[in-house]
Amino acid sequence: MQSGQVFIGGAWRPAASAQTYATINPATEEESAQVALGDERDVDLAVRAARKAFEAGPWSKMAAAERARLIWKLGDLIMANLDEMARLESLCTGKTLFDSGKVEIPFAAEVFRYYAGWATKIHGETLGLREGAFTFTLRQPVGVVGAIVPWNFPFLLASWKIAPALAAGNTVVLKPASLTPLTALKFAELCQEAGLPEGVFNVVTGPGAAVGMALVRHPDVDKIAFTGSTEVGKQIMREASGSLKRVSLELGGKSPNIVFADADLDAALKGALTGIFYNKGEVCAAGSRLFIEQRVHDEFMSKLTERAKGLKIGDPMDRSTRMGPVISRHQMDVVLAYIEAGKQEGARLVVGGGRASVGGGKGYFVEPTIFDGVSNRMKIAREEIFGPVLSVIAFKSVDEGIAEGNETTYGLAAAVWTRDVAKALRAARAIRAGTVWVNAYNLYDAALPFGGFKESGFGRELGSAGIDPYTEVKSIWVDLS
Repeated sequence: MQSGQVFIGGAWRPAASAQTYATINPATEEESAQVALGDERDVDLAVRAARKAFEAGPWSKMAAAERARLIWKLGDLIMANLDEMARLESLCTGKTLFDSGKVEIPFAAEVFRYYAGWATKIHGETLGLREGAFTFTLRQPVGVVGAIVPWNFPFLLASWKIAPALAAGNTVVLKPASLTPLTALKFAELCQEAGLPEGVFNVVTGPGAAVGMALVRHPDVDKIAFTGSTEVGKQIMREASGSLKRVSLELGGKSPNIVFADADLDAALKGALTGIFYNKGEVCAAGSRLFIEQRVHDEFMSKLTERAKGLKIGDPMDRSTRMGPVISRHQMDVVLAYIEAGKQEGARLVVGGGRASVGGGKGYFVEPTIFDGVSNRMKIAREEIFGPVLSVIAFKSVDEGIAEGNETTYGLAAAVWTRDVAKALRAARAIRAGTVWVNAYNLYDAALPFGGFKESGFGRELGSAGIDPYTEVKSIWVDLS
């Protein structure tokens, strides 16, 4: 794999700096690859290549059905290379091979196939407004898209941007997270194999400050699609205002997972564990605040702590492992600092609370950690930790549970657990979040939109709504008089 080069205009080349940097396997703390250290010069070349492919190349002139065929082929190639893609993803992120190979890479392939179907279904409307005129609208691609993705779901979240952008007829420059670029580079090889025209898809690796912000500032980029932290999202908005380019942002979360006393407690228990410990809690929609109705609090907590203690932490390449290391030493230190803050603020530590000893002390492993007796005023309940740390908050009534759940600056996701359909629908309507699961957690479908309220961002990905950010609506008035 061409890990030491960038992919621009359909060809591999060294970065303009002629330098590389090492990616680190978080399970072993050893170097996994040398990756090209891109900068604004590489971004400029990639944007120029994408602009040429959009304006003059075959992509803009290609029939929608042919675009659909190529995008579908990408989905097939992802599945044909599933084992390699999954291993590269786990190598970079520390996520388990089960999560990469059984869940996330197959879902990414599904996203490409879903949007392949949309390529031939993007259309305008005919509007019979008045006599003597023929009026209609067209939906056209926005142009060059800069896609900036995070390190927690590197390829899956890239697919959420690349597939609809290509289906709508745009060209793409992808900036993968500097910690996790390997699946993006492998995908560039698959684009070559699929026969994607030169310049339609480009990859520039390197640090966000140099590569990501160069994309945001570049005057010839028409749209930025970003997933990442709220802090960086705000910075992107400020920088993008200089050229008034389109921006869609999927940002952080502090999602409430609300268990009512009449819920199926065994199902809710499984959902609580999945909600916070899937992918080591490095999930923007993680159910990091667990609200338990007071009447069932003690019973639920007893089972929850027992199950959390039994989670197998270890080598992510071992198919029996259920939780790998967090992404980096820095992130491990951040998570451990939040755990210490929880102790200092008076939350009651009931499970975990430290670095896990795995493989002779190597790797950035953090124990599954649960705090009880938490209030929304505490730092661990207000701020996104992005690690396997759960804050448990008791409540006494439906109204209190909903109100406490909404007491956050974020609004990405939420869940409610109850056998009462009316209660479930009332809560789902009242919770200020882009996704509300009822008697489930962390379920996604390529056809169902995903995005946030409040400081969790704006815009939607997936589903038909995921096409809209990549198209412009043009009104045409033909005078017939």
